[in-house]
Parts: sequence; C-alpha cells; structure tokens
Amino acid sequence: MKMSHNSSGKDDQASGSKKPISLPISRVRLIMKSSPDVSSINQDALFLTTKATELFVQHLALSSFNNGSGKETNTLSYSDLANTAQETDTFHFLTDILPKKILAQDYLNSLEQMQEEQGADY
Repeated sequence: MKMSHNSSGKDDQASGSKKPISLPISRVRLIMKSSPDVSSINQDALFLTTKATELFVQHLALSSFNNGSGKETNTLSYSDLANTAQETDTFHFLTDILPKKILAQDYLNSLEQMQEEQGADY
C-alpha cells in the first residue's frame, strides 16, 4: 500500500486536477444513490465520504497486516482480514462480511451435528 502525502494542500484545491483520493468517486456515488433515503449528493459530501472510506479501508488493511501472518512474506490475506474483524472490537461489525473460512466438510459436519442435537430435543 503506497500513500502519497502532499504538504501543499492548497495547490491541490486550487488546481482541481489532482485529487488526493484513490477510490473511484463514481462508484461511491453509485453506492450512495442506491439508498432510497438519498435523493441528491453534494459534491463535498461525496468527496468526504470517498476519502473517509479510503482511510477506513487503509486502517483495516494496516491493522490486519500488522496483526496477521504475512509480515514475513509482505502479504495480506483474507484470513488476516477475517481474524482482525473477529478479534478487534473496532472491526467486529465486519464479522458477517468477513467470516472466517471453513472447509466444506467441516461445515457439513457441524450442520449434521446441529441437526442431530435438534432431533434429540424433540
């Protein structure tokens, strides 16, 4: 992950040609408009939402990398993200979106065990 930091923020605002964001604003606008509560989107609100989303994703990635198993190989894996969501209070709301992966056989075994327990209750 590479971040660029420009100390002259006024130059960026004045020129208008260089935005300090990486996410596509059109995609963020599309996601925001998908809500039935949103009728119009102010450009400043769109920019700030895009930047906040970018910072959140960066924070999640850095936390996952620092707590993950890929430091030696300089990689970030799905399991690192899922573990961070599971183990960190800040990201716990993501556990439904980033569940820990399990093997299909393990899932089938746990499903069978649940069915047996429910059958024993009746």
